[in-house]
Amino acid sequence: MRVLEYIGTRELRWREVPDARVVDPGDAVVRPVAATTCDLDRAVIAGRTPFPAPLQLGHECVAEVVEVGDEVSGLVAGDLVVVPWHISCGTCATCSAGAPSRCLSVPRYAMFGLPLGGAWGGLFSELVRVPWAAANLVKLPDGVGPAAFASASDNLTDAYGSVLKGQTHAPGAPLLVFGGTSIGLYACAFARALNASRVVYVDASERRRAIAEGYGAQAVASAADLDQREFPLTYDASGHPDGLTAALKATEPGGHCHSAGIYFAGVTVPTGPMYMNAVTFTTGRPDITPHLPAVLALVAGGEVDPLPVFSDHLTFDLLPETLALLPEKPLVTHG
Repeated sequence: MRVLEYIGTRELRWREVPDARVVDPGDAVVRPVAATTCDLDRAVIAGRTPFPAPLQLGHECVAEVVEVGDEVSGLVAGDLVVVPWHISCGTCATCSAGAPSRCLSVPRYAMFGLPLGGAWGGLFSELVRVPWAAANLVKLPDGVGPAAFASASDNLTDAYGSVLKGQTHAPGAPLLVFGGTSIGLYACAFARALNASRVVYVDASERRRAIAEGYGAQAVASAADLDQREFPLTYDASGHPDGLTAALKATEPGGHCHSAGIYFAGVTVPTGPMYMNAVTFTTGRPDITPHLPAVLALVAGGEVDPLPVFSDHLTFDLLPETLALLPEKPLVTHG
């Protein structure tokens, strides 16, 4: 079978490896049918991360179940499933507490698509072995094609979970989003679905502002265009330190700021104003499986439509050439 490898800045290749197979009785083997890049993948391909090449890419996909082990219940060959980015057992203390991203049964940071916590492969592969399949794979609802759920493995569900935290803390509170990545757009969609009274989106990109407006947000090109200086809830999805700083400074006293950004270099944050204003700041890798049922229901029910966020439609066969061009948020299928 083929796996997609990152081998250097804007260089990718297909490599032949032995077919994925069931190793343990709780395993499943799946075939990705609709995939996309995580916002982090673009940085990896552009050579802006500390991860060494070569590495197998991909941790967002819907897949078809090909084979299941003898101890896998609730799944059969042919099922379409979301494959979460994290590797987790589903039964340890952290998994049971709703934090599968910190599973105690695997090395820390274990995941698909990056060489962290073991060699688990990537989801831009022809076949993928998924351990603890019954605890991880979540079947798609009827009536919605796999493309709509391609990002549910990470970015889509990440946006839901972090917006939910804010709306749980302050129900109905307005949200200010500093965008620049797909997560910021998904955050706009979920904020309206979760009854935020107002969503304001800041992004220099005209294309992304139009998508945010389609999700019911007020969109402006820069923070200078805002008609409100402070918000109880702010969200950094800019992928840039300036966006993080702007989000923190725009958080009102007692408010909450969440960042979906991954900053590998040192970043200066305004800790003085944060302290004086009692700002709560959160960040971190998302827990996917606990939130997937709600995300799938919102998409299947028509309350959230992820499809407008996709920037391109690519095919698996041409991924080495097309991903090297750094498309923003491509939908990848077999045709």
